[in-house]
Amino acid sequence: MVDGSYNLSFVKDIKLLDFEGVCLNSVALEGTVFSGEGVGARFVGLPWVREQIRSELCFDPFLGTLNLRLKDKEAKFLREKLKGTKTIEIIPQNGFYKAHCFRVLISKKINGCAVIPKKPNYPLNVLEIVAATCLRKALSLNDGDKVEVALVLEVS
Repeated sequence: MVDGSYNLSFVKDIKLLDFEGVCLNSVALEGTVFSGEGVGARFVGLPWVREQIRSELCFDPFLGTLNLRLKDKEAKFLREKLKGTKTIEIIPQNGFYKAHCFRVLISKKINGCAVIPKKPNYPLNVLEIVAATCLRKALSLNDGDKVEVALVLEVS
């Protein structure tokens, strides 16, 4: 996984494989694209965040996030599913909150990560997706479009 190649079949919530003794699962979700306020782009642009994404996820992140709104039922399911899974943690500098990241496959085509800030009152139904490319452009996405995302979860 050093080269960042973790393309996996797009499946729904089943055991995928045992990679080097680590059990991986995938949770497939559909979210609705919406415009954010630019906070995610500023976060990804911070040098210490960029370096941690490069180091831990093996890609240079595009300066922006794709914001996805999940249905409440899916958001609740996802939060329950994330309990007990190993995360890639973004360690914050003073004045910032940490974030948990999970590898994702977007629209069965593009590798990236979902960033879930551990910020008080952060909406539970929002996923911020980071990739090496502008996802809106690469996938021709507009606000209101539906996007499939498969989160790759490592069971701890």
